[in-house]
Amino acid sequence: MSFPGRHVVNAEARDPNSHFDGLRALFVNCTLKPSPQRSNTEELLLMSSTLMERQGVEVEVVRAVDHDIATGVWPDMTEHGAPSDEWPVLYRRVLDADILVLCGPIWLGDNASVTKRVVERLYACSSLLNERGQYAYYGRVAGCLITGNEDGLKHCASNLLYSLQHLGYTIPPQADAGWIGEVGPGPSYADPGSGGPENDFTNRNTTFMTWNLMHVAKLLKEAGGIPAHGNQRSLWDAGCRSGQSNPEHR
Repeated sequence: MSFPGRHVVNAEARDPNSHFDGLRALFVNCTLKPSPQRSNTEELLLMSSTLMERQGVEVEVVRAVDHDIATGVWPDMTEHGAPSDEWPVLYRRVLDADILVLCGPIWLGDNASVTKRVVERLYACSSLLNERGQYAYYGRVAGCLITGNEDGLKHCASNLLYSLQHLGYTIPPQADAGWIGEVGPGPSYADPGSGGPENDFTNRNTTFMTWNLMHVAKLLKEAGGIPAHGNQRSLWDAGCRSGQSNPEHR
């Protein structure tokens, strides 16, 4: 299956002294614009993805709107009436990544419809388990990048970070960044004269977010993920709850 809008960052710029080799990151661009239209969100995320790539992280960028992601909250919507659904293939890419960064625009003060659909489909798979009986997203880290020219950046980020941690992702410190410029009609991030690419606040927060994602992802990977004790859905479903007499399940 082909993936229009999929972008893998050039590996030639990698720092040979990197300590993050072996990590994989997936940036999901939730712009409303299909390829090859210019995306302000993609211009911002490239700052983060390029920094990761230079530290040895294998980076993939996917533009969600280029894919046939069905509406719904089941892992494969073709089993529930949808004529087609690319999410099951995209979900495998999500699981292949140690780092997930959701990136998207603000519309009417909220996350865009494409962003919400991606979150819904992540949620659709949240009941699946890993080999240790934990929820499938355990042991992975996540963050978000937001763009726009209206208010709502912190609202959008808080909504995404809450959703991601609820699904099982680990959220590092300061795991969000963005740019909104002057509130109201005006230039977007990548427009000439916007000041977006030169904005020190945006650049600082994006840099901090990127490094924190890499640091925590490395710590989790070296530790073998989140310890599988007291958080195994498979044991809970088997009746192994706190207070039971079997010491194996305490």
